Amino acid sequence: MDVYRISALSDNYIFLLHDPSSQVAAVVDPAEPQPVLQKLQELGAQLVAIFNTHHHGDHVGGNRDLLHYFPDAIVYGGEHDRGRIPGQTVFLKDGDRVTFGDRAAEVLFVPGHTRAHIAYYFPPTIADEPGELFCGDTLFSGGCGRLFEGTPAQMVNSLSKLRALPDNTRVWCAHEYTLNNLKFAVTIERDNADLRSRFSDVQTARSHHESTIPAWLGVEKRTNPFLRWDQPDVKRAMGDRDPVATFAALRKQKDVF
Repeated sequence: MDVYRISALSDNYIFLLHDPSSQVAAVVDPAEPQPVLQKLQELGAQLVAIFNTHHHGDHVGGNRDLLHYFPDAIVYGGEHDRGRIPGQTVFLKDGDRVTFGDRAAEVLFVPGHTRAHIAYYFPPTIADEPGELFCGDTLFSGGCGRLFEGTPAQMVNSLSKLRALPDNTRVWCAHEYTLNNLKFAVTIERDNADLRSRFSDVQTARSHHESTIPAWLGVEKRTNPFLRWDQPDVKRAMGDRDPVATFAALRKQKDVF
C-alpha cells in the first residue's frame, strides 16, 4: 500500500492510499475533490473507499463530488457521526476492522476533538515495516486537536490509545501545524533536549516549505506535551495536578497561545 500526501485548502492534508497491484485507491478525509481527482488520474486508479475520521467540513468537503465520479465508492465513518458525513454508508465502532487491498486497519474510537471521532491504524504486515495511523484531528505532530465536542477525560483516554501503538508508526495527521505546536511545546518542557532538537529541525524544514507529515509516533512520545501529561516536567508546569487536570490545563494554555 502506497500512501500519497496531498495538500489542500490552507493547511490540510488529504491522504490517498493506492494498491498498485489492483489499481484501486482509497482516500482519507478528502477536504476538497479536485486534488484527489488529479492524483487518481495521474495514477490511473479507481477510487473504491472514502475513510472519514470525523464530520468537519475540511475533512468531508470532497465526499459528494468524489461520489459523483465514483458512485460505487464506500464511505466509512464513525457510528456516532450518523447524518453528519455526506454519503456515509458504513458506521464504525471501536475495534472494527476495515480492509483496503491486502491491508486491514483497526478502527479506534477517539472522541475529544468531536464526540464521534475515529482513527484508522494499519499495523505492519512484515518485520521492520512501519504501521500507518490516520488520526484526523485527534493527534497532531507536536500537538492535539481542540476540544470542540468532547471532554479532557475523553481526550486523555483517546490519546492514551494512540500512545500505546508502536513507536514505529507513521502519524498521518490532517494539518500542517507542527511548527506552531512545537513553539508552544518548548515553553512547557524547556529542558527536553529531544524537543529542542526537533524544534530546530522543523524550523529548518518549514523555512524550505517542506512538509513535516508524516511524523513518527516514537518521536511524538518524546516531544509532544499532549502525549506527556504524566511526565514530571509537564506535570510541574501545570501545577502538579492529576492526569486529566494536567491535560486540561495544557490544552487551555495552548488554546490562547
